[in-house]
Amino acid sequence: MRKKLKEILHLYRFGKRVKNDLFHKMGNDLIRLELTKRPSRTDVINYLMSISKRNALYLEIGVRFPEENFNKIGYSNKYGVDPGLENKTNPVDFKLTSDDFFEKIRMGDILRKSIKFDVIFIDGLHLADQVDRDIKNSLEFLKDGGFIVLHDCNPPSTFHASEIHDYKLSPAKGYWNGTTWKAFFKYRQYKNLFSCCIDSDWGIGVISKKINIGEPTRIENPFFEYKVLEKYRKESLNLMSFEEFKKEIAKSRVEY
Repeated sequence: MRKKLKEILHLYRFGKRVKNDLFHKMGNDLIRLELTKRPSRTDVINYLMSISKRNALYLEIGVRFPEENFNKIGYSNKYGVDPGLENKTNPVDFKLTSDDFFEKIRMGDILRKSIKFDVIFIDGLHLADQVDRDIKNSLEFLKDGGFIVLHDCNPPSTFHASEIHDYKLSPAKGYWNGTTWKAFFKYRQYKNLFSCCIDSDWGIGVISKKINIGEPTRIENPFFEYKVLEKYRKESLNLMSFEEFKKEIAKSRVEY
């Protein structure tokens, strides 16, 4: 009994120390701020689908729980891809990894080799190597006037940008952006692409082949260091509000 009480007292003191830790307080503040931001990724995707031509085609990579986003996309021509590791009953169209999905298209095993999407949303494994491959593959199957949308491109702290998802004592709590920003920043440097990041919902990155939503970044960060991102966040990501984004779209579509 005494041993049990000592364990409870130890956990209480430990929990109190964590609660009062400056990094954890900062994490709580950043999370609360991010959760107040609008619009959501769903709103941005529906907006981009609305400005596409009739019968716009949508692809979502990393559906996991369809009710969170996929089901809210108000267009019938859409496909979802997810291996089902986190949701075994996930009723996606293609229960595959994104790598296998794109390879099967190339082989002619699913859909058609010539298929092109208007909007492709990437929200799968939040690690830079995988996101990099997802962007590269998506560009191959994206219409010239289409858009790639990425979630989690603007991690508010280094804790949110960790490679480790399940570290329970992190000040990021359960909110994990991973290293998605690194892959997005890589393509922000491409001279043949336009891109920006809407400052909402943990950073909604958008990439386009033809629509000028933002020139390539001139920030140098060859080792993809978070401290450089933090210092030059706006320039690195081309961070903007949703209203600013819509103005850029309107201006560029007239020119396009």
